Amino acid sequence: MRRIRAAVMLSLASLWLYEDSWLRPFARSLLWLLGYIFWGSAAALACGGLLVILMYKNYGYLFPESFLSLPGWLAVVAALILLPAGVLAISISAKSSRYQQGALMYLLLVLLCLEMSSAILTRFYTVRLASEMQSTMSYLIYQYNGTHSQGPGSRAVDVVQRKLQCCGVQNYTDWLKATAASWHLLAEKAHVPESCCKEKYSHCRGDLDHLEQLFQEGCLKKLEDWLHFVMLYVFWCCTMIGILELSAGVSNGILMRYQPLHDFSFLDSSTLS
Repeated sequence: MRRIRAAVMLSLASLWLYEDSWLRPFARSLLWLLGYIFWGSAAALACGGLLVILMYKNYGYLFPESFLSLPGWLAVVAALILLPAGVLAISISAKSSRYQQGALMYLLLVLLCLEMSSAILTRFYTVRLASEMQSTMSYLIYQYNGTHSQGPGSRAVDVVQRKLQCCGVQNYTDWLKATAASWHLLAEKAHVPESCCKEKYSHCRGDLDHLEQLFQEGCLKKLEDWLHFVMLYVFWCCTMIGILELSAGVSNGILMRYQPLHDFSFLDSSTLS
């Protein structure tokens, strides 16, 4: 019986040494690589967050009841935290420290919370805002008061049409269907806002007799495409970086498993007496 136990213990010791021979170096190498990847990922994530914030700044009037910029700010904060997390990962791969390993685990947990929150919000807004944009844009066109109007709704329409180089909701004919927007009926000929004019035609006044001077594609599809692109970009950035952070956490945990507790010692009765 003792021989069997000794054989089992010897086998376990051999397995431990074999595991230690490749697992710990692999964890160090992976953590070193992930540290540099975190720096590049921080730039990509910050870019996505800024795109969301700028989109809300430019087209926020179309989404007055939403917190569209929130996932953008969460992504920017996560990108900033990724920088020290990368530094810690590289430092731990060179020389393990219990304090650094604990700090890295804490940062990874905070990052996962921020990125998962941002990813969930982007998916929520992608679905919700897509159903609201058409009705909001149609209402704004219906209430439009002219290119030089100081009303926030009219300014928002002009900004959208200039930045996206579009005209109307589905196309430029939406302006002719908006009979309640009587601003264009005062002219001798029906026309569209000057914000529908292409920049290279400085004398364009929205005259429908010169369609070559106007943007004819509608704004709704362009705005939806831009919204989907930005939100999906942030969503996948957060998802992929989250997977990398889980890998870093596992690698760090493996190194912590082999790191002895130098700072702690056991007390016996002789020490206390």
